[in-house]
Amino acid sequence: MPEKYFEIRWHARAGQGAKSASQFLTEAAEEAGKYSSSFPEYGAERSGAPMKAFNRVADVPIRLKSNIETPDVVVVIDDTLLKNSEVTSGLAEDKLLLVNTSRSIEEVRKLSGYKGRIGVIPATEIALEEIKRGIPNTVMIGALIRATDVVPLDAVKEKIKAAFSKKFSDEVVRANIRALERGYQEVKLSE
Repeated sequence: MPEKYFEIRWHARAGQGAKSASQFLTEAAEEAGKYSSSFPEYGAERSGAPMKAFNRVADVPIRLKSNIETPDVVVVIDDTLLKNSEVTSGLAEDKLLLVNTSRSIEEVRKLSGYKGRIGVIPATEIALEEIKRGIPNTVMIGALIRATDVVPLDAVKEKIKAAFSKKFSDEVVRANIRALERGYQEVKLSE
């Protein structure tokens, strides 16, 4: 029987931080003692073009290297992508669609046609308030952790401190931790 991996597919536009969020989550998972992989997939390589990133997280070594067709979670960083049926392709109704949006769960359900569990968080707004930049990936990681417990929140906080303190001021580090915590606390989940 094949090993079961926890699989995440990210949908965004190039330049919105999905690749970085995916890589960051993998590094935090590994530091928390799990096995993890991360890789992007680009269409046209230009800023603003739709792209995907993928994560696998497991308690055993990950041997599978293919794209993720039946994810446990789909994370959507740009809600204008919700009308694209590819976003929810392969996402079973007992799984999670997590969206960066100021729209309600009901609006996301109508736009996407997805009947399963939905999470919404205005991640770009939170990022602008906390980090002063419209890059929502840290907020989305917080929301993802709250919805799934894929990695411990403290492991991500430690990863932020270790990675960001080398390049940024203490205030930037604190702002990113606040953004992560707000994503964790403020995500709204259906059911």
